[in-house]
Amino acid sequence: MTERSALRNSLAPGVRRREIWAWAMYDFANSGYTTVVITAVFSAYFVGEVAGNASWATFAWTAALAVSYALIMLSAPLIGAWADARAAKKRLLAMTTLGCVAFTAALALAGRGDVAIAVMLIIASNFFFGSGENLIAAFLPELAEGEALGRVSGWGWSLGYLGGLVSLGICLVYVTGAQGKGAPATEFVPVTMLITAAIFALACLPTFVFLRERARPQSDNKAPLRMAFARLGATLRIAGRYRDLRRFLACIVFYQAGIQTVIALAAIYAQQAMGFTTRDTLLLILVVNVTAAMGAFAFGYVQDRLGHVHTIILTLAGWILTILLAWRAEGPALFWVAANMVGLCLGSSQSAGRALVAYLSPPGRQAEFFGLWGLAVKFSSILGPLTYGAVTWLSGGDHRLAILITGAYFIAGIAVVAGVDAARGRAAALEAAGDAR
Repeated sequence: MTERSALRNSLAPGVRRREIWAWAMYDFANSGYTTVVITAVFSAYFVGEVAGNASWATFAWTAALAVSYALIMLSAPLIGAWADARAAKKRLLAMTTLGCVAFTAALALAGRGDVAIAVMLIIASNFFFGSGENLIAAFLPELAEGEALGRVSGWGWSLGYLGGLVSLGICLVYVTGAQGKGAPATEFVPVTMLITAAIFALACLPTFVFLRERARPQSDNKAPLRMAFARLGATLRIAGRYRDLRRFLACIVFYQAGIQTVIALAAIYAQQAMGFTTRDTLLLILVVNVTAAMGAFAFGYVQDRLGHVHTIILTLAGWILTILLAWRAEGPALFWVAANMVGLCLGSSQSAGRALVAYLSPPGRQAEFFGLWGLAVKFSSILGPLTYGAVTWLSGGDHRLAILITGAYFIAGIAVVAGVDAARGRAAALEAAGDAR
């Protein structure tokens, strides 16, 4: 079977290939934010320059992220319920995109000593990014058939990592040139924020041109906020019918705590524990994005063949090995091996998790249940990085101890996901959808 026929057979009725590309282009567009701002550049810049390498700097960075994720946790289920009830996923996605682009560009204003400004801008930009991430994911069940969700999700994630690669590559070229001229970080880092915001704004345009809002308003109620609360309450009341989804959401909290720690603190670890420069770190993350794209694409097919749960267990085992290698690394060679394993595990586990949530979600309530997925991911984004930040603060800056403790979250994830029965969970979702009709 050719790649074109495989794509055609994966689409839901009425979905065109151009629309899949437009949906995946949002992953391409927004990945620059996490890659450049959260992972590669601004995180280390915040600790080293904005906060002046203070003993509390890493904890302050993780605390700022924690606040933004807490705000997303509070709003995600309601935004999802509102989007389902009012058929407003695309409109809300436009609002969150504008917010993230604007506040990312504003990060260029944060210089040495501007801790308060940097914290506020990170909270705002990350809030809009995370809210948009939930909304774009909720389109997935409308675009792909149930058995091909892993494959289509993998296409999106792999294109997303390529987007991160493009943003990071452009920033690397600029930073290399600036450092060659002797410019300090306070001059070239702000420009990378503007580059990232511009790429996000331009690359997401196909999404808003070609992606269709297939949902229909589910009520003429003139009080959508009250209706959203009612729908959320109904979801929580019948949560017992979705025990496998509920268990997987608990699994997500654990293993995403580890993943989000790596995403938020990779550059900080590279510079503080391994002595990497900004250019070294950019090159490292650039290569990791290549392996992440490969992992997301390849494991989409593996997941459709091996099964959702077994694929996730396999990727989490890879994460445990990766953490051990990073902990043991004394020089750049072993750390580079660990970093590339991060890429493979990151792409595969992120894609596999999103596809399984889509598989276990009742048709017609996808945005609402992806709101719950976002809730779990954002809670883990508080738990993991804060744990790392607290360990470094209490241990006097021991980043190796902090990364080793992070591995415990992946072990817990395997223990929880082993009890998920994907077939039983899918049957419960379809039965609930039938009852609703």
